[in-house]
Amino acid sequence: MLIPDTSKARVLIVGDVMLDRYWFGEVSRISPEAPVPVVKVERVEERPGGAANVARNAASLGSQAMLLSVIGEDEAGRSLAHLLNTENIATSLHKDVQLSTTVKLRVIGRQQQLLRIDFETSPAHEVLRAKLAEFEQRLAQCDVVILSDYGKGGLAHITDMIRLARAANKPVLADPKGDDFSRYAGATLLTPNRAELRRVIGQWTNDMELAEKAQLLRADLGLEGLLVTRSEEGMTLFTADGMRHEPAVAREVYDVSGAGDTVIATLAVMLGSGLDLGPAMHFANRAAGIVVGKLGTATCTLAELQAA
Repeated sequence: MLIPDTSKARVLIVGDVMLDRYWFGEVSRISPEAPVPVVKVERVEERPGGAANVARNAASLGSQAMLLSVIGEDEAGRSLAHLLNTENIATSLHKDVQLSTTVKLRVIGRQQQLLRIDFETSPAHEVLRAKLAEFEQRLAQCDVVILSDYGKGGLAHITDMIRLARAANKPVLADPKGDDFSRYAGATLLTPNRAELRRVIGQWTNDMELAEKAQLLRADLGLEGLLVTRSEEGMTLFTADGMRHEPAVAREVYDVSGAGDTVIATLAVMLGSGLDLGPAMHFANRAAGIVVGKLGTATCTLAELQAA
């Protein structure tokens, strides 16, 4: 299957951005204070995370990526803004003086994640209203919308965003969080992972039961599609036409963090390039297989996708 021309696809990404920090070091002993490893930090890395990583993935696939979010007026916010300035992304970051920019700090020893520490608060209502106003203005400049929800409060007006985007005839892809998906009603496509879907529809014992529950949820929410990422089982798309499955791409799994960002970004880019959901899902599955072979939040390039 040929990859379409992605250069004209315009993708608007809205959601919770964060700064991913990595402390890399060697582990040679156990602490005398507690039965925990001592990591001698030798290297520090910072990468855009959350919705910012979604935007990076969309840009790396050759599309015109636009990112709209909120950060704090703090050191982490400045670092994140600086990192995004080096990417080929049209970025608009509204600043909230009361907000602490979300930071996920991961401690890596012997190429394994030993600990993650999160720093976060929720943005103010006034800043979110300003972001909503800009969102409405930017709809005319995009072909597809991604709502990247990490549950950090940046998508408080998601219901309004879905309504506005659909009224403008723009497809809306949402990466959901929580145990109530009703706030995503009316979106074009949801992309929950296996655990996220299980919290909403309950357990299933076989693929037939999964299909019944997934199709019921899709119909209740008025979705065109529900794409469930299932880790080693691949991914399954549920639409009014039935079910379509893509088996996992066989490769060594190194780190699954950020794989969902790659999936939804690839879907949006391919839809914005003129593909239907089925073919777009095929490429999203291949892209996910590439990024899980990389450490930390990563991206898949067009060249890598072509070679896969």
